[in-house]
Amino acid sequence: MDMEQRLDAVVTAAIAERRIVGAVLLVHQDGRPLYEKAHGLADREAGRAMTCDTIFRFSSLTKPLVAATILALADAGKLRLDDPVTAHLPDFTPRLADGSVPVMTIHHLLTHTSGLNTGSILTRDEQAAGVNRWLLDTDTIMARLAGLELLFAPGTSWAYGPSTDVLGVVAARLAGGTLQQAISQYVTGPLRMKDTQFGVTDPARLSAAYADSPDGAVLMGDPHSVTAPWGETVTYDQGRIFDRQAFQSGGGGAAGTGPDFMRLLDALHDGGGAILRPETVTLGLANHTPQLTQSASPGLQFSYFGAWVDDPRAAGLPVARGTNRWGGIYGHNWFFDPENRLSVVSMSNTGLEGSDGRYRDDVGNAVYAAL
Repeated sequence: MDMEQRLDAVVTAAIAERRIVGAVLLVHQDGRPLYEKAHGLADREAGRAMTCDTIFRFSSLTKPLVAATILALADAGKLRLDDPVTAHLPDFTPRLADGSVPVMTIHHLLTHTSGLNTGSILTRDEQAAGVNRWLLDTDTIMARLAGLELLFAPGTSWAYGPSTDVLGVVAARLAGGTLQQAISQYVTGPLRMKDTQFGVTDPARLSAAYADSPDGAVLMGDPHSVTAPWGETVTYDQGRIFDRQAFQSGGGGAAGTGPDFMRLLDALHDGGGAILRPETVTLGLANHTPQLTQSASPGLQFSYFGAWVDDPRAAGLPVARGTNRWGGIYGHNWFFDPENRLSVVSMSNTGLEGSDGRYRDDVGNAVYAAL
């Protein structure tokens, strides 16, 4: 079978089995489309079909946008990657268990080796009252993050947490405004990613959000919780994207389309396109955590943009070594394989199946089987 047949079969099966409700799937090689299709429904209850320009809550697809913005700021001489975070946020001084304040750099934030704690920044009273942490102001959020004890000394281990939220605040300060203004100036504007914002450009094109359940994908409540394959509870806050007062989270607060995100991957393939120097792209896509052993994710290290595939066999992936990949908990996955010159963007409206389930794996396997 060719790629179209294989990918059509993967998406059709996932929809028929109610594992996902709808999807947009894009595959480029050498920057040229090999496959670009929308499948299923963007809104099952309204009977609205999925289209390639459907807008999704990006969740962690926001992270590589912020990484690209930080790298562009470095190219512009606004910061250095070895800068202490305090050079840009003087009051951001989280402590280790012994009370000491270690040096945390921009590099540590980009690689999730900062040691920042994933614990709640809400007080017990706020938690009991159901306060939305994203409605706290930026200064309060930063102060409370800095008040949480570090998990480890920066650079000595790896933990996925709020590092990119802090990077977003750094980018906003350097751009002299909001994070939206920073990514617009340095990334989404030059790449014409017109629907990528901390908000929804066209609510009529926004996909409904669905979640895994034993009976198949169900419409999310607000909030809505599911148990992840790795055992933790993931809680979605799908209404946040409509609140213009919400904190612009660099870790997961943006929305946009599949074609928008592909513009970023195509720019990386093109040596940075209109946003980055070629040598900066090479640096951004390189492995920056060779000192770490991630037993929970065998075969994977970390670049500035996402996971860096060190051992495809150990990782259980069909990709080439050096591939960058990551996802978003609303049901998305992407990867960039420099050796095979492949860029793949898989957007679905069902979490966690689209980001961490069988569907994600089936898409990748189908792409490489067709090659």
